[in-house]
Amino acid sequence: MKVHPDTPGVDDPGAGRRIGIDVGTVRIGVASSDRDGLLATPVETVPRVTGFKDRDGEDIERLLEIIEEYEAVEVVVGLPRDLKGNGSASVKHAKEIGFRISRRSEVPVRYADERLTTVAATNALRASGVSEKAGRAVIDQAAAVAILQSWLDGRANALAAQQDQNPTSADPSLLNNPKEI
Repeated sequence: MKVHPDTPGVDDPGAGRRIGIDVGTVRIGVASSDRDGLLATPVETVPRVTGFKDRDGEDIERLLEIIEEYEAVEVVVGLPRDLKGNGSASVKHAKEIGFRISRRSEVPVRYADERLTTVAATNALRASGVSEKAGRAVIDQAAAVAILQSWLDGRANALAAQQDQNPTSADPSLLNNPKEI
């Protein structure tokens, strides 16, 4: 089954922090962006406890606390797909967590392509000398950073393209000083 992620910059909520989430069956990696939405950094790894038929557990409660604490304007959940764009079994887990967040929060939930992010995060940790055992504690955060950074970069490109097409609509301050156009 083909699975289609959302497109960064479409229905963009504007300036503010974004939260990136890498959903696993055992752990959920969490990252956040700066207020300008330029740089993703790790936040924490949340132990996964909520199953498909369960009521929301401590993991969902903690994710909602993080979203509120960081005053997030958007939540980006990694959508695991294979290289051909098909959804893996993990897609159900990602969509389930995204659904549970969106059901209880006003913050929009988006789904981002996360192909190879865990592989890239694992390789980066190995290259930096982090042992495999120590790496397990932060690999999910590193994957969440990769998911969110990819989204932020895509968003920046989309917003820049929108501004190129219509320079005054992207920045209302330019209307007050036409010499800057």
